[in-house]
Amino acid sequence: MVDCVFCKIAKKEIPAHIVFDDKKTMAFLDAKPTSLGHTLVIPKTHAETLDKLNEEDLKSLTVAAQKISKAISKFSEGYNVIQNNKEVAGQIVHHVHFHIVPRKKGDGIYWNRPYPEFSEKQVKEIVEKIKKNV
Repeated sequence: MVDCVFCKIAKKEIPAHIVFDDKKTMAFLDAKPTSLGHTLVIPKTHAETLDKLNEEDLKSLTVAAQKISKAISKFSEGYNVIQNNKEVAGQIVHHVHFHIVPRKKGDGIYWNRPYPEFSEKQVKEIVEKIKKNV
């Protein structure tokens, strides 16, 4: 995609702090990190969301995400792997990517929130919708 910042980074048209680069994927530090070492892992092929990515590129992407996770686990107490799809879910750059966020105790990062409760009927209905569409 012409105006995609991640495509431009993948083509090395704009600078980034690259930590991993292979034929199909790239990983670089987030420009606005949640923690030191917060890394983005992208496919070099443009796809807006995870469901739009072809299977071969998805396999490469998840292998790269695991490599970055292993590297981050060497210096952090833990890490989050986050993948957002569409603006409503928090996606800012419309190019599929994983966030690998290093964590340490007391870092002040909180993902916990009150969780909604759903009726058994609602749960059964959503199970059927998902099964029907797989």
